[in-house]
Amino acid sequence: MRSTTSLLASAIALSGAVLAASAEAATCRDPRGFDAFLADMKKEATAQGVSPAAAAALDGLTYDPKVISLDQGQHVFKQTFEQFSGRMINASRMKQGALKLKQYASPLSRIEETYGAPGAVIVAIWGLETDFGAVNGDFSTLRSLATLAFDCRRTDKFQAELIDALRLVERGDLPPEAMRGAWAGELGQAQFMPSSYVKYAVDFTGDGKRDLLRNPLDVMASIANYLKAHGWKPGEGWEPDQPNFAAIKEWNAADVYARTIAAFATKLAATQAQ
Repeated sequence: MRSTTSLLASAIALSGAVLAASAEAATCRDPRGFDAFLADMKKEATAQGVSPAAAAALDGLTYDPKVISLDQGQHVFKQTFEQFSGRMINASRMKQGALKLKQYASPLSRIEETYGAPGAVIVAIWGLETDFGAVNGDFSTLRSLATLAFDCRRTDKFQAELIDALRLVERGDLPPEAMRGAWAGELGQAQFMPSSYVKYAVDFTGDGKRDLLRNPLDVMASIANYLKAHGWKPGEGWEPDQPNFAAIKEWNAADVYARTIAAFATKLAATQAQ
């Protein structure tokens, strides 16, 4: 079962975009209501180059109070590393992870040659995020992002993510109805925020699509591309006292989660040596 533990931290770590200030900037908790806020978001999106047709994906969205409740109710990162990793690196994930390393040995080798990140780390992240694509989430991405953007706590961040989600629609990566994932706006088997999808998603199979919802090779290559972009050093270690732990922390800033990725990857790497 996929944990919701990484959702907020991934959202914070994976998105560096900041909404540009403009005369059309939408006002959080607009006293005119959610529909008026969305209308201003459409204006802001088109001012930033999104076509009116793509911006129309915001039409008809409704506020989702469940998303705000989930956002306000996170406590899992208060667990110790031993508690958290003990639950996350379970026997089922270990078995599935070892199988994935064997199943995708050839493409993972090519991915490492291209991006530098080894298969054990890529598969560890894939497994911890969505149980290797088994549980990606079923929240409407656009609705979740619009709800979080309407809330005033991190409105600039989520307004920017909402516009990047519209850019994914604009360039044909995903139709609006396919954009379903975690409650904080993460998409696909790697749980990329839209800003990271825009920047780091890879069409590894060469079919003209960067499909992080259904294509495992695109998913794994995109994880590797993200790590490369955040300073991954080929051939170096990834444990907390080693050079590549910093890149893992860029994936998820929560120390217990980053250490769990590293520990899971080390255990998976050991299975390859057997």
